[in-house]
Amino acid sequence: MHIPSVIEKKRDGGELTADEITTLIDGFTRGEVPDYQMSAWAMAVFFRGMTPAERRHLTTAMMESGNVFKYPKDSPPKIDKHSTGGVGDKVSLVLAPLLACDEVWVPMISGRGLGITGGTLDKLESIPGFNVHLDEKRALKQLERIGVFMIGQSEDICPADKKLYALRDVTSTVPSQALIVASIMSKKLAENLDRLVLDVKFGRGAFMKTKKDAQQLAAAMMSVGKSMKVQMSHLVSPMDEPLGRAVGNALEVAECVEILQGGGPKDLVRLVVDLAAKVSKTPRAQLEQRLKDGSAWKKFVALVYAQDGDATTLEKILDIRRSPVIQPFPAKSSGTIKKMDAELIGRASVHLGAGRQKTDDKIDFAVGFSGIKKIGEKVARGEPLMNIHARDEVSFESVRPLLEKAVSIG
Repeated sequence: MHIPSVIEKKRDGGELTADEITTLIDGFTRGEVPDYQMSAWAMAVFFRGMTPAERRHLTTAMMESGNVFKYPKDSPPKIDKHSTGGVGDKVSLVLAPLLACDEVWVPMISGRGLGITGGTLDKLESIPGFNVHLDEKRALKQLERIGVFMIGQSEDICPADKKLYALRDVTSTVPSQALIVASIMSKKLAENLDRLVLDVKFGRGAFMKTKKDAQQLAAAMMSVGKSMKVQMSHLVSPMDEPLGRAVGNALEVAECVEILQGGGPKDLVRLVVDLAAKVSKTPRAQLEQRLKDGSAWKKFVALVYAQDGDATTLEKILDIRRSPVIQPFPAKSSGTIKKMDAELIGRASVHLGAGRQKTDDKIDFAVGFSGIKKIGEKVARGEPLMNIHARDEVSFESVRPLLEKAVSIG
């Protein structure tokens, strides 16, 4: 196939066939289609978009560029969730063990932090010893034993996506909706799922800034999933303020432990149960009960042990991952919280070292923010709006201007 003709066809607004898309992706994965041609094609897609059929063909080609999970005959239903990311979004750490309390399998392939949004893998790795690199054989045995795993994308899963994302990152084509849909859905469908729930965020701390954009993205992903015979559901949820009251890897693990032991912030508990209810056959009241009676907590402990983590550290994670500098950020006036800007707080957490500014940056598991006040809460002058956990006084002082912009008290 003549690759320049495929690029030209998309550049001029034509609809590519399944064969054209498959040939392009296969050639790119094998190194036969050079980066400069793939970059030109990605830019053409960025400007011209893709039809639903093209998005489906692209997702399939990327999924089939590597291994697709295979399960024993008559194994339980396979269920997962995908979030488009946010600040303080640690839902997966609670949702995965909660769903695994049903007679289902939860094969969760997660990602690293991206920009201001935290990554599930980084949070899990703040637990001493936790291993996110399981091969397919070990992962399958773990599903059979405890019904859940939480791992990273291996070299054998959607290699086309890894290669294409690296190009999108340096060619300003990351925001292309068609390429976002194919990237997300190819990885999730490689898990060979029966049910998938999407948590699509919008607002200051989200990739999609408006509810309309989030709804369009959700509809596109739902369409691809349904066309590939997966039971799809979704929620569109706001991300103008951080989710829960903690931002930062170990700090968020501690908050998850709190929820799994029957406590935790109401907004976070509500979202976890809302998402679980979309894909679970269990009544909502029983899902809530599993967070209170220790069922989900026991499943999480089993998960940590199964993946080489030291579960005895979970209830003392804030002592093990303790920042040298922990100081309150006080309110300058009394009143009601009107703004707690998720984007600026996320940016501040990256400055502290909780996220990456470059792909090879090392994560500081201890730093971040705890005790974050929520919009609508009343505060007195001098009362802590949050606690800052920093590596040193210099980084502590460096984030204060960002936090002053992030908060508004009326």
